[in-house]
Amino acid sequence: MSQTILSVKNLKKTYENGTHALKGVSFDVKKGEFLVIIGLSGSGKSTLLRCINRLHDPTSGEILFYDQDIAKAKGDEVREIRKKIGMIFQHFNLVPRYSVLKNVLMGRLGTMTSVASLLGIFNQKDKEKALDYLKLVGIREKAGLRADNLSGGQQQRVAIARALTQGPDLLLADEPVASLDPATCHVVMDYLKKVNQELGITVICNLHFLSLVRQYATRVIALKGGEIVFQGSPSEISEAWFEKIYGEGAKEVHIN
Repeated sequence: MSQTILSVKNLKKTYENGTHALKGVSFDVKKGEFLVIIGLSGSGKSTLLRCINRLHDPTSGEILFYDQDIAKAKGDEVREIRKKIGMIFQHFNLVPRYSVLKNVLMGRLGTMTSVASLLGIFNQKDKEKALDYLKLVGIREKAGLRADNLSGGQQQRVAIARALTQGPDLLLADEPVASLDPATCHVVMDYLKKVNQELGITVICNLHFLSLVRQYATRVIALKGGEIVFQGSPSEISEAWFEKIYGEGAKEVHIN
């Protein structure tokens, strides 16, 4: 059996306005999995990922990452944990006027001294590694261009390369293809799959489209109203399960 890299136990998140975004969520993640989380908008998918990397503070529960409780970490402990957890966002979060290479190198800021990070001084080893990751995602030749000269799909691949420069063991992807056209979705998902399979990095990815889930996920968790309503293989999501997750009368949209 593979090692358990992450164990979420009875995780709850209540916002100040009283919204119960997560209501006692529990699941384990094995090293090397490509776990996909599905559910309607507002089901708690993004909140869950943001609690795992502590962009949001959980209200209660445990998030054990290599047996260290992320939920209870503070200050420097959180920064140390984040070095091993990369994050990819729906809207890329690049600096438009920076070059592609400099955007990728920003993934190393958490490992640098304060002076070096403030001055943006990166060593040759970091630059070579950043170029290697750009090659991995198929845009090594774009390194010198400004980030805002790239297409949306290319910018998301820059974001993947930036996350990889952290040297993460776990990669969180929050709706990574939601801003992209259907033709580009598969390109980005193919590179996430490559990262998972060739580098052995565990991936937790939020997705909307079941056609993508069936193609890329090794396991699926479905959230509804902040609670887990399904855990299993993508092939187990029948029409009945689809309606339970998304509501009666919902229609599946395919990304070809």
